[in-house]
Amino acid sequence: MQPTERPLADKFYRLHGSRMKTRPEHTVWAMRSDQLVACLCLQPMAHGQWLTSLFVDPRMRRQGLAGHLLENACASVTGPIWLFCQPGLEQLYRSHGFAHCPSLPESLASKLKRYQRSKDLVPMWLDN
Repeated sequence: MQPTERPLADKFYRLHGSRMKTRPEHTVWAMRSDQLVACLCLQPMAHGQWLTSLFVDPRMRRQGLAGHLLENACASVTGPIWLFCQPGLEQLYRSHGFAHCPSLPESLASKLKRYQRSKDLVPMWLDN
């Protein structure tokens, strides 16, 4: 996705009530039909990438879109990829090679600790 299209991704997230948003340091992956139907952001972090947001339009779920985005985004980078997911999404990520992450780089460990004050999240990683 080109930087000029980032507002489209942010609008997509807002349209679906998500608090996710793109940042200048993100590489943004998106899928379109007539409009955006799924987005994913990767952010360089700790000699790897942090998958900060993956969202699929609720009407388009269970069609493999998340997996398609994951496969393409992960294939585009080298090094580990970390993410924090809701427990109900753990199997989705496992099916694409992610595993529970027993330890995180400090920059991510502090974020997870802060996020877990209000959310139940599972740290995962892909040794890419």
